[in-house]
Amino acid sequence: MGSDIGGVERLIAAWDRVEAWLRVHAPASAALLRPPAGEADIGAAAAAIGVEFPATLAAWYRIHDGVDEDRTPDAVHVAGILPNGWTMLPLDGLVREYRTHTDEWEREAGILPFARRPGDTWYGWYVDARKGEPSYGNLGGWAVDAGDAPYPSPNGWPLPDWLTEIAAALEQGRPMTRPDGTEERTNRPALDRDGLTWVDARDPRSVRGAVVLDGPR
Repeated sequence: MGSDIGGVERLIAAWDRVEAWLRVHAPASAALLRPPAGEADIGAAAAAIGVEFPATLAAWYRIHDGVDEDRTPDAVHVAGILPNGWTMLPLDGLVREYRTHTDEWEREAGILPFARRPGDTWYGWYVDARKGEPSYGNLGGWAVDAGDAPYPSPNGWPLPDWLTEIAAALEQGRPMTRPDGTEERTNRPALDRDGLTWVDARDPRSVRGAVVLDGPR
C-alpha cells in the first residue's frame, strides 16, 4: 500500500487527536466509528476496483472502517464527523461509490470517493490514488454536476495535513483554515443532537439549533 511512513505516522497522530476530542465532547459521534478494517479487507477493496490505496488512506481504514450509518435512527442526520458534515464510508461503500463514478458517470479511474453525507450521491470527498500525479494521496471534492477537483486547488490537501487541521479546529473551537491561511467560514465545528457536525455559523439554516463552538472546550 505504499511506503509513506512519515505521512502515515502524522495521519495516525492527527486522528488520535480527533478521536480523543470526540470521546470527550461528542461521544455519540465516537460511538458510530466502525472497528478497524483488516489487511485482507483493504486488499480486497483495492482488488475489487483495481486501484491501490495510498498508504495514508489505507492507514486510516486500519484505524476505523468508516462510520456506521445503519446504527443511527435517522441516517440523514448521522453525525457528520468530517468537514461539510460528511462521513467516512466503510470500504464496501467506497467500492460501490467508486463503481458508480467510473462505470455510470464515466469518471477517471483512481479517484477514490471515501466520504459523503448519508444518502447523498451528489457531493463528497475523495483521495487521489493516481500514482505520478502531483495530487497523489491528497484530498479532493467530487460532485455530480461539477466533476472532480483537488481541494484546495491546485493539488489538494495531503490527507495527514487535512486531518491535523481538523484536530486543531476541534481543539481550538474555530473554523477550518486552508493551507494558504484562508478561513473556511462554512466549516465551523458544532454540536447537535447527533454529535459533531460542521456549519456556517452566519447562516441560521445551517446551524439549526446546534451549539457552535467558539473557543476551546
